Formats: sequence, structure tokens, C-alpha cells
Amino acid sequence: MLVIIGYILIVGCVLGGYTASGGHLAALVQPFELLIICGAALGAFVVTNTGKVSKATFKLLPSVLAGSKFTKERYLGLMGLLFEILSKIRKEGLMSIEKDVEEPENSALFGKYPVLLADHHLVEFITDYLRMMVSGNLNPMEIESLMDQELETHHQEGHVPAHALQGVADGLPAFGIVAAVMGVVHVMGSVGEPPAVLGEKIGGALVGTFMGILMAYGFVGPLATLLQQKLAESSKQFECVKVTLLASMNGYAPQVAVEFGRKVLYSTERPSFAELEQHVKQSKGK
Repeated sequence: MLVIIGYILIVGCVLGGYTASGGHLAALVQPFELLIICGAALGAFVVTNTGKVSKATFKLLPSVLAGSKFTKERYLGLMGLLFEILSKIRKEGLMSIEKDVEEPENSALFGKYPVLLADHHLVEFITDYLRMMVSGNLNPMEIESLMDQELETHHQEGHVPAHALQGVADGLPAFGIVAAVMGVVHVMGSVGEPPAVLGEKIGGALVGTFMGILMAYGFVGPLATLLQQKLAESSKQFECVKVTLLASMNGYAPQVAVEFGRKVLYSTERPSFAELEQHVKQSKGK
């Protein structure tokens, strides 16, 4: 929703300022220049990126219109789930969670948190490292190193669509110039026409530069930045899981371990100590 509001502001202010200064909107209607710019940008995007990157980019684009799903309530649910798992381990031993790890979709623990269960990557991350803890063959330092490598891979993979879009944004001003130059070339074939006609055609040609720059810095570039922000936001839940599990492996009680996880969250979504404590107490009572 904020993306749409931002686009409306961009278009409204640019066109509003143009018309207020005496400009005519009809002069900006240059469909063939728009075809040149967008077609060239799309072609460059296809050439530059593999099919996998292109598919991932187009798949992510609808997500920019949705609000953030990483709320305080979601993180409370995540820490509640981790607390319950670690409490079960502390009371019944590591082998008690073997079935929960192998079949999370049928687990009573995971079943209490359907929103988290629907996040395949998060559930896989949790269960993979719990499975390693159950095996008992790795020490905390080895698991931490492996977690860091996986998170780095996740970070690199997530940045690819954003970089692909940023590449398009960087090229759009140049494609706008291409459209403008082609318009000027067309005008050169009409040098015998009256000055008023030539002026109109030259103005139309220059619209290409305007459209290329506006699309780059007003539309495509901001989307690339937004995707990077969403990636950073999505990484926090994995960091929370990592810190919590490592704290547990180092001997801390479940309630203290989830407090470790709470501290790595962004302040805008981080629940307070009292909120987490209350949530944990409710989990104990269930």
C-alpha cells in the first residue's frame, strides 16, 4: 500500500508541477519512446540474468505491495515455540523432540503456531539444527559456524533479485537517452518543416530522457531498495533462532535462551522483557 501511495506522490508532484508551470500533458504522451525504453530495459534484464534469477525477481515483485509480516506478535510466537521446544528438551531429553523434528507438520508443538509452520524456510532452519543437536555429534562452535555460513548464503541469494532490479534502474536513464537520440534523428528528417512543428517534435524526443530518468529513480530504483530492506528484515528471524539455540547448547535455561534471541531483534518489533516473560508464562500454562 505504501508503494502505491509513494508512486501516486511521485506522479502527482511531477505532473502537477509541470502543468502548474504551464506545461501540456499531451506533450508527454510518447508511447513509442516508452516502448523503446521499456523494451530495451526488459531485453537487457533478460540478457543479464539467468532464468533462475529472472524467475525469482518476478516472484518477489508482488511482495513489495504487501505490508511487513514480521511483527512483534510473530516474534513472540517464534520465541514461544523455541521456549516450548527447549523446555521439552530440558525436561524429557533431546530424543523427546525427534518426532517433532522429523514431522513438524504433525507436531503438536509446531501446530500451535500455524503462521510459523507455513514458513517453510524457517521451519527447515529450526528442524535442521535441532536434528544436529539430537545427533549429539557437533559442538556449539561447529554449529555456529555452519549457521553463519547458511545465513550468509541466504543473504547472498536474497540480494540477487534486488541487484537485478538495481541494474535495470541504472540502465533506464541511458535507454531514455537512446530514445531521445532516435527522436532527434527522426526530427532531422523534417528540417524543412515550420519551426512550430520542429519544436513540437524536438520536445517529444526529449521526453524520452525524462521518462528514462523518472522510471529509474522514481519507480524501479526504489523497488530494489525496498527488496533489500525486506531481505534484512526476513533475516532477523533466523538470527533469533540461531542465538537462542546456541544459548541453549551453552547451558542456559530456556527462559534465558529466548531472552538472548529477543536482544537481536530490531527495536521496532522487539517485545519488551515483560511482554516476553508474560508470553512465556502463558506457554507454560498451556
